[in-house]
Amino acid sequence: MIRYKPKGWITFIFRFHKSDTFRKLIPMMIFIGIYTFAVCYLELIYWKISEKDPLSNITMMHNMLGFVISLLLVFRTNTAYDRWWEGRKLWGSLVNTSRNFTIKLSVILKEEHDRMYFRKLIPGYASILSKHLTDVETSLVLYEGIDLDHHKHWPNQVATMIFQKINDLHEQKKITGDQLIILNNEIQSFTDICGACERIKNTPIPYSYSAFIKKFIFFYVMTLPFGYVFSLGYYAIPVVVFIFYVLTSLELIAEEIEEPFGFDANDLPIEKISANIKIHVEEII
Repeated sequence: MIRYKPKGWITFIFRFHKSDTFRKLIPMMIFIGIYTFAVCYLELIYWKISEKDPLSNITMMHNMLGFVISLLLVFRTNTAYDRWWEGRKLWGSLVNTSRNFTIKLSVILKEEHDRMYFRKLIPGYASILSKHLTDVETSLVLYEGIDLDHHKHWPNQVATMIFQKINDLHEQKKITGDQLIILNNEIQSFTDICGACERIKNTPIPYSYSAFIKKFIFFYVMTLPFGYVFSLGYYAIPVVVFIFYVLTSLELIAEEIEEPFGFDANDLPIEKISANIKIHVEEII
């Protein structure tokens, strides 16, 4: 995730980050520029079409569809940002759940080996969940001292180990029945957060909707030169390229943030959040 100063907006204009959409779109922008030049040459020089030709009225279609495409892109970006923000709220809940669970255990547990067990397992859940969401494979059978079966659901195994330990402590009379009920809510929250993150990860924007927007943008931009040539001449080249850049950039941004669990520049820093959870847990218990 990119860290920046929101108030330094002037620097954004002259700085191009490696994840900036301008870098990604340079090849297509060059193609659109060449395509627009070809249309300008054919209409003005080769075919010598006059401004009275019905083809010059094609801009009426663009004016009508411009409002439609703006609504689609607004809905697209809002939907993508909702997914990104929901993911951030879920990981914020994981931080709070880990802290609350650790605080309660630090008061309840008296023996050091019991405290040490949860000192390892609670931050281990967050770290393993981050790797589970980013599809990071590891050949280690022991991850941070936690014995995992890599053919099964990783977070579920850790949650089971946590609850098993809590149940054992209850049977050993180290935890009362009331305390078991209180701690059970925290353990359940771990699985609830994991399930909600998996819902975001495994449920992308419907294919037909995403494909339609891409096709709409493509055909909208490809027909722009036919009308703009009559009013702008060869100046239509930078205008069409700029319109393509704006519309396509919005779609690219939405594609990047709709899947917040990954390694793109604007994805959530879940590895760093996991590391912070580890620091907080070790401070408390």
